[in-house]
Amino acid sequence: MTPPLFWIDEVPPVGGLAELAGTEGHHAVTVTRIAAGDRIMLGDGAGTVATCEVTATLSKDRLRATVVERRTHDRPRPTVTVVQAVPKSDRSELAVELATEAGADRIVAWQSARCVTRWVGPREEKGLRKWRSAAATAAKQSRRAYVPLVEGLASTASVRLLITDVIERGGVVAVLHEDGRESLADLPLRDATEVLLVVGPEGGVDPGEIDDFGALGARPVVLGPEVLRTSTAAAVALGAIGALTSRWAVR
Repeated sequence: MTPPLFWIDEVPPVGGLAELAGTEGHHAVTVTRIAAGDRIMLGDGAGTVATCEVTATLSKDRLRATVVERRTHDRPRPTVTVVQAVPKSDRSELAVELATEAGADRIVAWQSARCVTRWVGPREEKGLRKWRSAAATAAKQSRRAYVPLVEGLASTASVRLLITDVIERGGVVAVLHEDGRESLADLPLRDATEVLLVVGPEGGVDPGEIDDFGALGARPVVLGPEVLRTSTAAAVALGAIGALTSRWAVR
């Protein structure tokens, strides 16, 4: 079984000592009950992960470990950015968790025309804080070397600029929509430098937004015969992209 992963600001070199403290230390010692002699993984969330042997638990929220093996991972290609329309509160963080576990490299919160939930004023900062926490936790749970960047709050005008930039760099932009006339497999994903997935809210992407994005080079696509919830659509699409490209190649 893969050892549990915990986040640390900087991963020491092989043979070096690492101390895990604070929230992560508490989770390791008190919640997970890590003890001396156990193996854990320590990562910086930016690609470097080390396998370590715990030498001592110093308190209820602090332990010391020796780095046994250390590796820096490359990001999978093509990179995938998810533009996620803000879902209703009960599914908001779930959308981020699932996209993170499925491999999203970047998640952009989008205030689309049909969003029921509106992040206004302090709600924007609170929402982004919850999304970033959800991404960090999901990345740890799935043993990811990278915690995806979580950005926002993007307006539809900002998403238009993002689509233009991706297309100009040779990327592919897919708007996930139940009435799409193409499937994700029809897109030139293998040759893409990057992929941008646009996911609408519970009510779907507004027709005006679809036309607007399509004029910029985005392509409305359907994932399959089922109509997916906004919280699961990105994760399903990421799974398909993993199988259709080299993102899931064994490294």
